[in-house]
Amino acid sequence: MAAEKSLAIVLRVTEFSETSCIVNLMTREFGRITAIAKGARRLKSPFEAAIDVLAICHIVFIQKTNAMSILTEAKLDRRFRSASTDLKRLYAGYYVVELLQKLTDEGDPSPELFDLTRDMLIQLDESNFFQNDLNHRLLQYELGLLDLIGQMPMLTRCVSCGREKTQINEINFGLNAGGVLCQRCRRGRADVVKVSASGFESLLDLVGAQIGLEADNSDNWNQIDRVHENRIRNRSWTPTSNPEAESKDLDEIRKLMSQYITHLLGFPPRLHTFLNQV
Repeated sequence: MAAEKSLAIVLRVTEFSETSCIVNLMTREFGRITAIAKGARRLKSPFEAAIDVLAICHIVFIQKTNAMSILTEAKLDRRFRSASTDLKRLYAGYYVVELLQKLTDEGDPSPELFDLTRDMLIQLDESNFFQNDLNHRLLQYELGLLDLIGQMPMLTRCVSCGREKTQINEINFGLNAGGVLCQRCRRGRADVVKVSASGFESLLDLVGAQIGLEADNSDNWNQIDRVHENRIRNRSWTPTSNPEAESKDLDEIRKLMSQYITHLLGFPPRLHTFLNQV
């Protein structure tokens, strides 16, 4: 079979034998793949130092239909250097990897998701984040990921009846429903989270959405304008004059997204516990 080439992010490495290992990779052209790297554990490995979790590398592999792919070459493009200097950034990188492994399917390519993830890892590696900066960047990544896999929650109208949202007070977010619920549709539902007005306003700003604009909103997942750019990925964040209130809003939104992602998975991401400790 013909060899395939791609840029890839190393998500997981598992020992397979004395000389080989199994590698889970996120590739730009082929999506997530699992491949065996024969001889990768030898002292003089043909893969050098490219097979390392969070590393970005150029790979060559033989894709098989009914068997595991074979990794034949891997050349390091970028190592996650801050892994040895900053625990919070390392945990954030591992969290990104965990979301990719749990929320994406093998063999389902998404160049946009690959680019979003690569940019996230590079920013984590290069920037010395304060906690609010890190929370904000992780929130941007979570929202971008949810949008690209078709799981972005509906924020501009009731996800159940389609009634347009016109005010930001009394926000009921249905974890099971996948977005905001009006007062009528909220009745009798479990798994509903109350969101403060300031927290919801911050969330709307993050995704570039507005409420009360019937002509601009629909019941499709089109809150993000993909025609010119990914507004979530490129949306900037500027500290306000009230950092305490801003930090509270960020914490509330991140907690909400954590609950939503936990609901999607059916269990809490393992890295949530570690991220909360730093």
